[in-house]
Amino acid sequence: MNPLDRSVLFKTSPPARRVPERVLQFGTGNFLRAFADRMIDDLNEKTDFDGSVVLVKTTPSRSEIFQNLKNQEGLFHLLTRGVEKGRVVHENKLVTCVQRLIHPWLEFDNYLKLAESPTLKFVISNTTEVGISFDEKDSFSDWSATSFPGKLTQLLYRRFQHFEGDLTKGWQFLPCELIEENGQQLENCILRYARYWQLGKGFEEWIQSANTFCNTLVDQIVSGFPKLEGPEIQRELGFIDRLMVVAEPYHLWAIEATDEVKEALPFDKIGLNVHFTNDLSPFRIRKVRILNGAHTAMVPLGYLAGLETVRETVEHPQTGAFVRRLIFEEILPTLDFPEKELEKYANEVLDRFRNPFLQHRLFDISLHSISKFKIRLLPSLLEYVRRRKALPECLVYALGALINFYKNEKKISREEPRHLAFFKKIWSEYDADRDARQLVEKVLKYSADWGTELSGIPGLSERLTEHLEKFSAKEAKER
Repeated sequence: MNPLDRSVLFKTSPPARRVPERVLQFGTGNFLRAFADRMIDDLNEKTDFDGSVVLVKTTPSRSEIFQNLKNQEGLFHLLTRGVEKGRVVHENKLVTCVQRLIHPWLEFDNYLKLAESPTLKFVISNTTEVGISFDEKDSFSDWSATSFPGKLTQLLYRRFQHFEGDLTKGWQFLPCELIEENGQQLENCILRYARYWQLGKGFEEWIQSANTFCNTLVDQIVSGFPKLEGPEIQRELGFIDRLMVVAEPYHLWAIEATDEVKEALPFDKIGLNVHFTNDLSPFRIRKVRILNGAHTAMVPLGYLAGLETVRETVEHPQTGAFVRRLIFEEILPTLDFPEKELEKYANEVLDRFRNPFLQHRLFDISLHSISKFKIRLLPSLLEYVRRRKALPECLVYALGALINFYKNEKKISREEPRHLAFFKKIWSEYDADRDARQLVEKVLKYSADWGTELSGIPGLSERLTEHLEKFSAKEAKER
């Protein structure tokens, strides 16, 4: 079997040609490669877009994915697997639009030179829910600012200077982070850095006047590299591709955008499920609360049951029934949409979870679970209490399971350091006094992330204490 390289790839296809760099992408992960890069490839094939992607690493580590992308010159296969309108979808697509990669911490000068490109026009990102944030420890003179908005500010200031404030040289931003008003929040963060670093009023005005920050919402289940079927697929393809990524056929990109952005990125004209809209709210609330909320609840629930994937969790007799009850009895009643519409979407989501071709690992979803619970599940819990004057049993159980999940440091290494430190401290104190009620009270008062103290919700502390005591008793019995 041959290693993947362009000479092998194009034995049966035309040689790749270098095309203008039009898209700057922050994030090397599975999602953006399967979602956005696939769409850009489609634009190249079906329109005169004629553009390539420059991919920028957002963390300082030398990750295996980034190194593999370097070795494979940005090439990888998207494996679309699932059922769509009663038809089994089993497609392999070589994605070729990523033609350059940059690691800012290793090549900061090359990173800044991106600002001088006359062809770059779009910026896409997916830096998780916590990626769009301000870090006062960042300095403008740093080799590379730590935060994503900080790095963008450094880059934009170089562009502002290079093109002497030309209002036609701004960029169009389409962040894919799953936070409300992600485009607006990104712009606010960049402006905050501009003021914090005293880069001048002219630069601030240029950010606001020359650049477009679109609020967006994305929806597609991407399970990553097919570990079980990988060797067989590689034999089928005829060479080794260490970056194969599996995704479901369903995809949605809702974008609040100007006509200029819509015309420049005609995704909706080539059969893609992309919606340019004036209001993301219906798309966002439905997706974040139902699909993402169920995903986040599954992580600790699945681990408690000894399960590893989303499909196993929804097909398991006990956990599957729990997930269905969580969605239909506790999340849907908190949403102000037509009942039939919500039920249809919820059933579609469950069908997507059962996709037999996806091995969507719970561990992959566990990244930043505390922040995800706050955004995806806490609003449903609070709204249920407000409307029903009662506790939502499944949502409360999910919170208890999450607290218990954070007992094991090996499981939670994919979390913010401040959260890791907090839970390590309270669990070490619990080991000393075995007081579950005290531990629960500390979690409910952890306003550093919840945004509000939860200890005032009637009965919540008592119910969570009961759950944690049962979890501990079960673990003790199993030992």
